[in-house]
Amino acid sequence: MKDYYEILGVPRGASQEQIKRAFRRLALKYHPDRNQGNPEAEERFKEINEAYSCLSDPQRRAQYDAGAYQPSAQGFGFSWADVFEDIFEDFFGVFGPGTRRRGPKPQRGADLRYELDITLQEAAQGAERTISVAAHVACAECRGTGAKGGSPSVCPDCRGSGAVRYQRGFFAISRTCPRCQGLGQVVLQPCPRCHGRGKVHAERTITVQIPPGVEQGTKLRVAGYGEGGLYGGPPGDLYVVLSIQEDARFKRQGADIIYELPLSVAQAVLGAQVEVPTLWGPQSLRIPPGVQPGEVLTLKGMGMPRMDGRGRGQQHVVIKVQIPTRLSEEERKLFEELARLQGQPAGPKEGFKEKLKNIFA
Repeated sequence: MKDYYEILGVPRGASQEQIKRAFRRLALKYHPDRNQGNPEAEERFKEINEAYSCLSDPQRRAQYDAGAYQPSAQGFGFSWADVFEDIFEDFFGVFGPGTRRRGPKPQRGADLRYELDITLQEAAQGAERTISVAAHVACAECRGTGAKGGSPSVCPDCRGSGAVRYQRGFFAISRTCPRCQGLGQVVLQPCPRCHGRGKVHAERTITVQIPPGVEQGTKLRVAGYGEGGLYGGPPGDLYVVLSIQEDARFKRQGADIIYELPLSVAQAVLGAQVEVPTLWGPQSLRIPPGVQPGEVLTLKGMGMPRMDGRGRGQQHVVIKVQIPTRLSEEERKLFEELARLQGQPAGPKEGFKEKLKNIFA
C-alpha cells in the first residue's frame, strides 16, 4: 500500500490543516498546466490527489491507518479539477480559465421544535390538535429574492457571471465576485416588506394529527413547516415533541395501564360487581369473594394501543381494601360479633386506669 503521508510529506499524526497546506503546495507545483508535456509530473499529481482524497476524509483516513483502506477501482469520487478548485478557492481564487461559477448553493431551512402537552387519554385514543408556530418564511411580495418586485438586478461588477477574472503571470485566475457572492445578481432596490432579507416573520396555524398509542417524547414530523430556505432552498421541517401529562387515576407501563381499585371490607369479603373506569369508558368487573389486598385483576384490551398495530395492552386492577377509621355503634357491634365468632380478641385490652373508671363509674 502506498504511503500517503510520505507522498504529501506530512507526519502520520498531521492535522487536517497540515494535510491541506501540503496538498496546496504540491498541487500547485505539479499541476499539469504548469508541467505540460511532463508525464512524470502528471503521475506525481495523480498520487497527490489520491493521497489527499484518502487523508482529507476522516472515515477513509481511519480505514487507511487501520490497514483496511482499499482505493476504489472507479476512482476517488471527484475530479482533479474539482479538488484543485475547492482547495485553491480560499487561497487565491478559482484556478484556470473557463471554470464554472461557484455562487452560494441553495440552503435548506432550519428545522423547528415544538413541545406539545397531551393527556393520557389523548395518547391512547389519538387526537387532532391545532397549534401556532412562529417562523421566518419566504417573503411572498418579492418571492424570497429580497428585491423590490421580485427581480434582482444584474451585478455590475461581474456582469451576471458570478465571477471576476484576474491575470497572474501565466495563470488566468477566476474568483467569486465579492459584490454578489457568486449569484450574478444584486439587490439595488430592497423589497419594502422584508427590507431585502427575503424572509418575513410569520405565525402559522397548523393542525397536528396525534396517532393512538404515542409514548412520552414521541416526535411527529410536519414536513415543510420549519424555517424558510436560502437561495431557493427548501424549507425545514417542524418536529412536534409530545409530553404526556400524569393522570390522577391511571399509571402507564408500556402498553398496560395500572389502576388501584378501592374496596370496602365487606366487598372484599363477600365479593361484588363494581364499575371500573378505563381510558375507553367504564367497565364492569366481578370481584370474587375473599379477594386479598394487592391482588391484581385484569381487564383485557383496556390498555394502550400498540404503535405496531398489535392490538391494545391490558388494564391491571390492583385491589386496595379500605379499613374504616370510624365506626358507628352498630358497625362496631357487628365487627365484635364477627371477631367472637372467629374466636379472635377484638378491641384494645383494658388498662388499669380504664378498670378503675369502670369500678367507680
